[in-house]
Amino acid sequence: MDRRTFIISTAAVASGVAVAGYFLVRPEEIDNPLYAILKDGQVAVTPYVIIDDAGITIITPRAEMGQGIQSTLAALVAEELDVPVTEVSVAYGPASIVYTNNIMYPEEAIRKQLIRRVSNRLNLSYYPPRLSQSTGAQTSLSDGFVKMRQAGASARTILIQAAGKKYNMNPSDLKTEDGYVILTDGRRIPYTSLAADAAKIPPPKEVTLKPRSEWKQLGKSQPRKDMPLKCTGTAQYAIDLQLPGMVYGTVKFNPSIGGGIKSFDDSEAQGMKGFIKTLEWDDGIIVLATNTWYAMEAAKAIKVEWGAPPYPMKMEEHYAAVDNALGQGEPTEVRSQGDIEAAMEGLNTFERKYSVPYLTHATMEPMNAVALLKDGELDIWAANQNPLGVRYFGSKIVGIPEESVRVHSMFMGGAFGRRQETDFIEAALRAAMAVEGKPVKVTWTREGDMSHGVYRPIASAAFKGAVKNGKPVVFDLQISAPALFASSDRRWFQNKGKEIAERMDRSVWLGMNDQPYNLPNYRIRAYKALKLLLPVGWTRGVGETQNVFFHETAMDELALEGGLDPMEMRLSLIDDADSRAVLEAVKRMSNWGSTLPEGYARGLAFARSSGAPTAQVVEIRQTEEGIRIEKVFVAVDVGIALDPRNIEAQIKSGVIYGLDSGINSTITVSEGKIEQRNFNNYPLLRIQQIPEIQVHIHENNKEILGVGESGVAANPPALGNAIFALTGKRIRNLPFRKAIKFA
Repeated sequence: MDRRTFIISTAAVASGVAVAGYFLVRPEEIDNPLYAILKDGQVAVTPYVIIDDAGITIITPRAEMGQGIQSTLAALVAEELDVPVTEVSVAYGPASIVYTNNIMYPEEAIRKQLIRRVSNRLNLSYYPPRLSQSTGAQTSLSDGFVKMRQAGASARTILIQAAGKKYNMNPSDLKTEDGYVILTDGRRIPYTSLAADAAKIPPPKEVTLKPRSEWKQLGKSQPRKDMPLKCTGTAQYAIDLQLPGMVYGTVKFNPSIGGGIKSFDDSEAQGMKGFIKTLEWDDGIIVLATNTWYAMEAAKAIKVEWGAPPYPMKMEEHYAAVDNALGQGEPTEVRSQGDIEAAMEGLNTFERKYSVPYLTHATMEPMNAVALLKDGELDIWAANQNPLGVRYFGSKIVGIPEESVRVHSMFMGGAFGRRQETDFIEAALRAAMAVEGKPVKVTWTREGDMSHGVYRPIASAAFKGAVKNGKPVVFDLQISAPALFASSDRRWFQNKGKEIAERMDRSVWLGMNDQPYNLPNYRIRAYKALKLLLPVGWTRGVGETQNVFFHETAMDELALEGGLDPMEMRLSLIDDADSRAVLEAVKRMSNWGSTLPEGYARGLAFARSSGAPTAQVVEIRQTEEGIRIEKVFVAVDVGIALDPRNIEAQIKSGVIYGLDSGINSTITVSEGKIEQRNFNNYPLLRIQQIPEIQVHIHENNKEILGVGESGVAANPPALGNAIFALTGKRIRNLPFRKAIKFA
């Protein structure tokens, strides 16, 4: 990186300097995003590390939704900067392409976008600009592993050079320790006192990163930066935000998503306490009042004639749209090995069918956002997984330049992919336009949140298998589900669900193209749904949550047909050393193969989840009250474990998320309406149902692998396989509670 790429200005940030590197962009193409948040006399040099009189602040480019990512990203910088992570502050990065997630959006795609932007030929319906700052798909650390360490190493080098120049010493003779430059005479100079001098130092053209053997903080569990705030109740979520003169609102939704509004009568609401006004919006009525409760009460009084939905009215038709698609039309051949048809000749084959329902995110904090439109400037406060998308839609909806939109990212009370969407932000924007000059907070009710969501796809699968001489020889799986990208395009491009037809894309077969099984005849095919169904989107585990259930349940059925041990059969079919290692680990952890007491059973499942080999064994017990999950054993290969305690926490939370989706959760449609409205009919696991969870972390030391979703996908099939081992009952349709009782 040359000086022009690296430095935008040489002035101080609050008498300090911001240090890091641009990756992919040049100053003449796009401004330093920190310019937007600077005060008089403050100038940022680069976008990641700010050092001023108050200390060191790391600008983290990914959203904190409880996964601890801000702390680990900060630790990457702190390690190379040679400062305790406990002494570092953390702040969200503003909306900017500088903070692009290059795992999800590689350099080539972003370069193409920049060329369009610079030449003023940017097509605002072009996809990557609105998602490239995205947090998701377990990519935050794999994207930041080198970037953030380079930022820290660059800052450390500049600070050493600044100290050498200031004290007339050779920089090569100086060292650093715990936020100090150590001079040759032993004096310890704090980084904060060198910030202004460092602003004048050219950055290094190259930096050498520490070898792992010299890490002091990475690889060890670090205190989470967000924990003190969350444990003391002082963390601020968007739903907490209070601003002077604030107006409050909620949304009364069409119970049939996408049906629109024919007419409404708000005359009764107009006479209610605190009522301000109503706004017709797309699929609902925005109600504004002097507080949230008044808005929600007024919404109940509004009489609306709703339109009909664009999707089938009955749940049976939704299942039929994916079930009947299997074997119909031209499929996408995801995996193909051997000759399935020839191999099945003369063999006793068996066939099975599986299905999973829609799921909703059910975040603890319902959807909400705050917006203020004043003097041609727009401020948005919202928990979000994509600040660039928020800024883009703020600009498009309000009709002002993107440069006039400021996005303030907040803590998230749950996300799981739901806050990748912008519908809840659009509601606040529409309200802000109606009360221009005043801040407005729009909060969805729990019922609105659940019944007007973006759901995990419904899906079906058909399986054919065969065993010969005690060995699996045929594995033929067909899968069908609504495509996430087609559904999201209908929302992002605001085509209201009709212009973009149902189509096939890779979201349908996620998790199926890279499983390490090696069978002589192994085929996986994917089919698009036959009809437009409920809006579907990104959830924790995405397509893996349904596809791994299909795949690993079928694997167990294949073992049963051959009279094979499920563990030994999988080991016989997998050559990949890392995958075998986690299977062997979970075999030892669970004492697989040992005799269990009467009324106990175990089930196994394996999946490579976003590249991370993960094996789970679920141990259950039959009680008078129903089946109880006693223990879950998980072995996962994370590549490089940067923070073992946080990894363990993420795996455990993924297991709980998976258990809940396997046992309880389902979204159903009746007369065109979502039936589930609140936690009374969308039950979640109770704390007394949570089993003991043991986690083994395996490291192949090759690359960073994601853990945020790794615990999710393998859990439902492992539980289903355990239920069969205990009861002899094979449940092929989720959730399990519809067929069996749980304690």
